[in-house]
Amino acid sequence: MSVFAAVFCRSADTWLGTEVDLSGTESIDDVADLMRDVSGVHGPDAAEGTMLLLIEADDEWFGLVRVDDHSDPLVFLSDARVVHEHPLAALLLESGEFEPPEQTEGTGQKPYPDPGGTAALLSDIGIPEDDLLSLTLSEGILPGDVLSTVAERAGFAEDLDSLRL
Repeated sequence: MSVFAAVFCRSADTWLGTEVDLSGTESIDDVADLMRDVSGVHGPDAAEGTMLLLIEADDEWFGLVRVDDHSDPLVFLSDARVVHEHPLAALLLESGEFEPPEQTEGTGQKPYPDPGGTAALLSDIGIPEDDLLSLTLSEGILPGDVLSTVAERAGFAEDLDSLRL
């Protein structure tokens, strides 16, 4: 599975982004610590402010993790059903933000996503809960497209695009 992940943090009223490798994380606390460590490289104000982790996995699903200062992480997952198939998505369950839906036997592509977590985690930076859910549930929009829209509204679209190259 191909996974892209990047941490964005605010420092002096601007967003700074860094691509990260999540393969060494074993818990949601490890994810939050990684976010703080990466942000701390940009300065103490970055590690004590708002930090966002954007995760995209094979055009199948996306995840968002938000950490503010020393608070617990907030998590949003575009399709909570993937926790049964992807260890990284399952790791996000530890946040306690959502319960996984029951695993069902079936074949083929899942027709509609089943979002989980805190959809309001970006409300104060330009993406209200209803907008995030609408983007997530829109037919024909890929996870990467949703993350690009999130980045555009938050003000770090160019940085996200440069990291994806």
